[in-house]
Amino acid sequence: MAYARAAGREIIGMRRISDSYERDLRLSYLIHDVSRLRRVTFDQLMKPLGATRAQWWVIAFLSRQDGMMQTRLANELDVGKASLGGLIDRLESGGWVARHPDPVDRRAKRIYLTAKSRRLLREMRRVDREFNAVMLKDISATERDRMVNLLSHIKNAIVRASPRGTVHKKLRAGAAKPAIGARASANGMDLY
Repeated sequence: MAYARAAGREIIGMRRISDSYERDLRLSYLIHDVSRLRRVTFDQLMKPLGATRAQWWVIAFLSRQDGMMQTRLANELDVGKASLGGLIDRLESGGWVARHPDPVDRRAKRIYLTAKSRRLLREMRRVDREFNAVMLKDISATERDRMVNLLSHIKNAIVRASPRGTVHKKLRAGAAKPAIGARASANGMDLY
């Protein structure tokens, strides 16, 4: 009987482990799905404004640090320099950004927002506020604060657990700081 009880506890313990694993797996999928759904929906909301995801992503990132070096922007966005170069070419020909030589190193290029992209940013912020109002209407401010705190803990745990490679260095350098107290926006990016 003692063996059966011990075995029963093991089985119960295994179920608890399994249930815990299933819950955590579900949480991971939910985090991914919410991010993906938000991004896809935001893309659809941006289409009438004439901006693709790649374009508004670069413009939103530059709004945080206008005049960034093209090579640093590629690193921050985690895209190849050649891929970003083609995108910047298209943004420049569309009047969204302007390239200027760096005053210290004339071979290096800095990317600046134009009046056209600043108008887009104002519209993006308006759309983002409206979208967030709909998306978060049933979640209290306290719950939102708690969610930001919990997701920041998860993000920091991932940074701590990751090898000291590219992701770790970028996040530790502040390329993507926790959003506590900040205004959230498209893809969790601060557009201000």
